[in-house]
Amino acid sequence: MPAKRSARIVSWNVNGIRAAAKKGFADWLTASRAEVIGVQEVRAEVEQIPAELREPKKWHAAYHPAERKGYSGVGMYSRRLPDRIDTSLDEARFDSEGRVQIAHFGRLVIANVYFPNGNGKDRDNSRVPYKLDFYRAVFDRVQELRRSGRRVLVMGDFNTAHKEIDLARPRANRETSGFLPEECAELDRWVEAGWIDTFRAFEPGPDRYTWWSQRFGVRARNVGWRIDYVLASPAAMKFVRNAFIQPEVMGSDHCPLGVDVELGIFG
Repeated sequence: MPAKRSARIVSWNVNGIRAAAKKGFADWLTASRAEVIGVQEVRAEVEQIPAELREPKKWHAAYHPAERKGYSGVGMYSRRLPDRIDTSLDEARFDSEGRVQIAHFGRLVIANVYFPNGNGKDRDNSRVPYKLDFYRAVFDRVQELRRSGRRVLVMGDFNTAHKEIDLARPRANRETSGFLPEECAELDRWVEAGWIDTFRAFEPGPDRYTWWSQRFGVRARNVGWRIDYVLASPAAMKFVRNAFIQPEVMGSDHCPLGVDVELGIFG
């Protein structure tokens, strides 16, 4: 039988689209071979995004910035035009931070999400309650989409390492936002509800990370965290052929990751 045609879906926290543009993001975009790309932490108003990224040739582009300038924000590039993109969780304290794009492509829904960090201004874990409330709001929305018969992928920077295998120094970070027991328990809840960590479905081994501190030498030594994911609903997972992380791609403190899916996922 001939191989089924596939499409690549990619997520990347770019740590500032303007900074990424200076580090070759446009060239990466052209070479990505992707059908859909979700980016997080755009940190720019739409008019501040370089023209070659604001309206790149052969891509449909959409952005959802935060109300606060230079903060948060998400964006999406797609080869095909989405049926629609929703950006609201119906709660002002979440919507104002520009963290969600829920794009509909036929029966496939891709949620591009920049989940909050739990650190407050003094790195005191004071934003953990907000972070967990945000998780629950996203969970409720994507569960509703699942129940409606959609095939759903939730991708982005989740700002949480799920298991000890997902960070290089688990014992040293048990009191750090990103690996607090209550944060890990929230990801447990997603998995128990049927959401599938696509990367772990293909790669059970250690030392695979998506974020590294910018301190000198940390990335070279691979002292990292896996905090970026593509989670699939069971209906979507039937079409996932591969999942990957691309640590060799530079330009941000995060690296790209994604899945290859059968074209039939779009329905």
